[in-house]
Amino acid sequence: MTADTGTDTDADTAEAAVGAAVGAAAEEAARFHTLLTAFEGQSAATGGRGKDAVNEPMIRHWCEAMGDTNPAYTGPDAIAPPTMLQAWTMGGLSGHADRSSAYDELLGLLDGAGFTSVVATDCEQEYLRPLRPGDAITFDAVIESVSPRKTTKLGTGHFVTTRMDVQVDGELAGTHRFRILKYAPAARPVKQPPAQRPRPVVNRDNQGFWDGVRDHKLLIQRCTACTTLRFPWLPGCNACSSPDWDTVEASGAGTVFSYVVMHHPPFPAFDPPYAVALVELAEGVRMISNITGVPYDKVRIGLSVQLEFLRVDDGLELPVFRGSEG
Repeated sequence: MTADTGTDTDADTAEAAVGAAVGAAAEEAARFHTLLTAFEGQSAATGGRGKDAVNEPMIRHWCEAMGDTNPAYTGPDAIAPPTMLQAWTMGGLSGHADRSSAYDELLGLLDGAGFTSVVATDCEQEYLRPLRPGDAITFDAVIESVSPRKTTKLGTGHFVTTRMDVQVDGELAGTHRFRILKYAPAARPVKQPPAQRPRPVVNRDNQGFWDGVRDHKLLIQRCTACTTLRFPWLPGCNACSSPDWDTVEASGAGTVFSYVVMHHPPFPAFDPPYAVALVELAEGVRMISNITGVPYDKVRIGLSVQLEFLRVDDGLELPVFRGSEG
């Protein structure tokens, strides 16, 4: 016979409470979204006018900034780059006086609910006719959609999309959809201490190598039976199987036999992109190490390199190879 401790009942009660809280939060989010969607279809701006007509100086400045040398944007028959569509409608530092109260009310409602931060996320444009110097721009804008509550890396909030119709002489020239996220910033993660490089596994088979690194020597094993050099360190000769060996100190000269450039995935304590090379030492053995002294995209097979010792942190020093672009 066993006693009923009540543990299962307590767990069920706690689970029910969590479920009720989640359900209440979902209901509140849905209710608030209903308030927001009431603004969909309402005007964001009516009868707006561009502060300047389409003009050659602005086209020239845009093309210079973008590095766009398309001849269609110069000369007597020049047109404006299509992607300048929004530039002709912007209000500058003084803004526009034609923005609707509905848009301000929507943003105020979001601010009041704690979604006080804003970031532009993307835009979509459609071009229906080219714009030419001298064209006078007018525009209307509408609140097209407000998303349900979304959670992003920045925080939780709502995406608001407006659509602007750009006209010339009453003819639709293009549309511009602009989307922002009004959000409550996520809590900043606790800053973690800098990550350490992984430590080498030192055992009785390679202890001598790391003792050499400590003394700034790159030691290569040499079989005392057949004089074959070997690297990495092994307990016996892979040529004659003799267990007897001594060491020779490498001169430090070498060449890049092969290499890769690490871009992804990132690892803690490593800063990609960086080059990892298989270096052929002057003594004839090969070892894997990093290449320093040259940009990662300048590393090449056959590049001459020279040994140096890199202190990674207080507890780790590694042999690496410095290359020279010359």
